[in-house]
Amino acid sequence: MAKIAFIGLGVMGFPMAGHLARAGHDVCVYNRTRSKAEHWCATYSGRSAATPAAAAEGAEFVFTCVGNDDDLRQVTTGAEGVLKTLSPGSVLIDHTTASAEVARELDLQAKEQGCGFLDAPVSGGQAGAENGVLSIMIGGVEADYGRVSPLLDAYAKSHRLLGEAGSGQLAKMVNQICIAGLVQGLAEAVHFVKRAGLEGEAVFDVIQHGAAGSWQMANRHQSMLDDRYDFGFAVDWMRKDLRIALEEARRNGARLPVTALVDQFYADLQAEGNGRLDTSSLLKRLEKGG
Repeated sequence: MAKIAFIGLGVMGFPMAGHLARAGHDVCVYNRTRSKAEHWCATYSGRSAATPAAAAEGAEFVFTCVGNDDDLRQVTTGAEGVLKTLSPGSVLIDHTTASAEVARELDLQAKEQGCGFLDAPVSGGQAGAENGVLSIMIGGVEADYGRVSPLLDAYAKSHRLLGEAGSGQLAKMVNQICIAGLVQGLAEAVHFVKRAGLEGEAVFDVIQHGAAGSWQMANRHQSMLDDRYDFGFAVDWMRKDLRIALEEARRNGARLPVTALVDQFYADLQAEGNGRLDTSSLLKRLEKGG
């Protein structure tokens, strides 16, 4: 049994921390909204703390899963951040989708305290977190990864060390670049199906098993046909992720014309007040003549 702190109980962090508790680990959680931490403690066997620093005190492993770079800095290097109390020999594991820059910052600061650090963004959405089948892209050193790997098995179907600190975040950018194009393609396909007068469920039941198949098609075609977007990964979150990817591309010289275009399509949805809808709501834009 490991002594663990888990910081951030959003739609992903809540079940991920729960899997660790159910695996028998001693888990102390922190969440900015206190009621969410209380709800987690009532749902799982664990404890909560009033600050990230208090949660991390005495922990062997500290996991963070928050919103963005600024949130991450606040809960790690802020006045009440986990690095104020993290003991030498502990490992900080960050599941936030953030920049490679902040990952490298935290790696350096953790090393100065004699601690390990892994940037470990996840893919698989809320359902993947709840069912314990996430994919995790990891940056850091082999020794830290080896120690943390058994813990990740509690909620991941696959995880892999991809290089030095920052590599996990760069790989997550690749993931989001792929998804942006796939979702737009699926939105156009559903739009075409409707205009062509085809029976959508039958069409996608056939083609999802061929070369056009994808996770997005298998999990989103029916909800798109039904015009349902009140679940899953929100447009606001995707725009944050695509901004990070596009900024990194400007630094490394990569050309991402499709990603930039889809990012603007998502901006159109935000302008219409649809930022909290699922990313598959790109179809709404097409149906309005966008």
